[in-house]
Amino acid sequence: MGSEILRFLTGLWVICAGAESLAAQTRRDTAASSLQQTLDRWFRATARSAPGEWGIAIADLEGRLLWGVKPTRPMVPASTVKLLTTGFARSILGSDARRSTRVIGAGHLDQASGTWIGTWALEINGDPTLEGSSSQGGTRLTDLATQLAIRGIRRLTGPLALASAAGAADASFPSTWSPRHQGRVFAPLVGNLTIHDNLVSATVTPGARIGRRVAITAVAPQGIDQLFTVTATTVDARRSRLLVEPQANGGYHIARTIGIRSRPRRVVRTATDPRAVLEAAWTGALKNAGIEWSPSTGMGGGALASPSVLAEMSSPVFDSIASEVNRRSHNLGAELMLQWAAGYAPDPARRLTAHVEQVTGDYGTVRLVDGSGLSDENRVSPWTFVSYLARFPLAPGGKNFPMLLPANGSGTLWKLTNGLRQRGVVRAKTGTLGNVASIVGYLGRSEGVLLVSLMYNGRRVWAARQAQWRLFRQLGAEGVVIPSDSVDATGQMGGEDR
Repeated sequence: MGSEILRFLTGLWVICAGAESLAAQTRRDTAASSLQQTLDRWFRATARSAPGEWGIAIADLEGRLLWGVKPTRPMVPASTVKLLTTGFARSILGSDARRSTRVIGAGHLDQASGTWIGTWALEINGDPTLEGSSSQGGTRLTDLATQLAIRGIRRLTGPLALASAAGAADASFPSTWSPRHQGRVFAPLVGNLTIHDNLVSATVTPGARIGRRVAITAVAPQGIDQLFTVTATTVDARRSRLLVEPQANGGYHIARTIGIRSRPRRVVRTATDPRAVLEAAWTGALKNAGIEWSPSTGMGGGALASPSVLAEMSSPVFDSIASEVNRRSHNLGAELMLQWAAGYAPDPARRLTAHVEQVTGDYGTVRLVDGSGLSDENRVSPWTFVSYLARFPLAPGGKNFPMLLPANGSGTLWKLTNGLRQRGVVRAKTGTLGNVASIVGYLGRSEGVLLVSLMYNGRRVWAARQAQWRLFRQLGAEGVVIPSDSVDATGQMGGEDR
């Protein structure tokens, strides 16, 4: 009798389990059908409002394609390349890697006068946070100067010498970037010689009366006041007609007029001579620390034999840098991360391409020539992107990878707020050029995380971007926050929202 009851209960359990499994499959099929209908309707409208080349791949967390439009078409990706650069650099460097900026010297300190006797140099190593313009903090020259003062140094002599632990202590305009970008604030010089994003800025205010010369009330980085020559005057007007021109000595001339009823104007320009900017900022930092510097005398220049570290500051950890690079879509920072990870090889983008091919298994459509996506010679397919999103978090160095991308409502996703109940439903990277609107990333839903790659190449960039926002709002209307440990070893969602 007991065995019969056991067989009955076992059969009943099998029937219930089968029914539950069938119900779950029915729910999945219904959700998939609803997703298909939503995407079909969206693309019909989008193809009318933003005609051009579209490449789209939408996949589940394991990388299975759910819906697409020419998903294997190689397209210009713009700044979504930074997502790939982030993964490559993190896999090489690790999440806790840092860049150091040092004062190195060979000699000794004269205790009586506080003078450093011997050679010294600033060792700069491409720290993208050195005197950074971001509110996230970073390395400051004043901290280095303060360390020198604590050692008892009160006087330095000799010209500024620059060194680097790897690569050259200079900066240049990347040959892979279009010349049309040169001089624009989003395309500064790139290299180990980086300070304040290799940008300079000045806040200009009207004079006290009409006819008076305008005043500079703030500069960045600190201490570069001497680089600005001002001849602009105050006029009876509300508007400003300022002209800022670079000079041969690395400085800037501010001319023309500003209205007396005008608000203060902040002017930003690329640093045409980062060395001049660094020298001016270093002068100010030493002065603030109570250190006298006589650049025209002494032994500051030349090669250093067996130098020791006199002062040292380290950048924030790699993950902090990468998060900020992606949040701001910072081209300089992305190129520095690529150089750093590739060991200053002659063609670092070739190593980036090889990394993406290895992770995704796509050896036919990937062509990368820079780490920022500013070049219109880059080519990546939507399918490659979703494959990377699915696979890299499972690779060494990939843990918590989605958290390095901006969340909806922040950074370049700041407009992606209406329709999404909370921040963290989306983790994605945008890309924009004159003929490109792309967005690639993760979208959290109760049915599971979607991997989304929406790529547009064409003339209707604004319309394409608005359509992309609309789709994310539709798909994420009932979205869930993507947890920090988004993918575990089995490829399933897991972890806690930290």
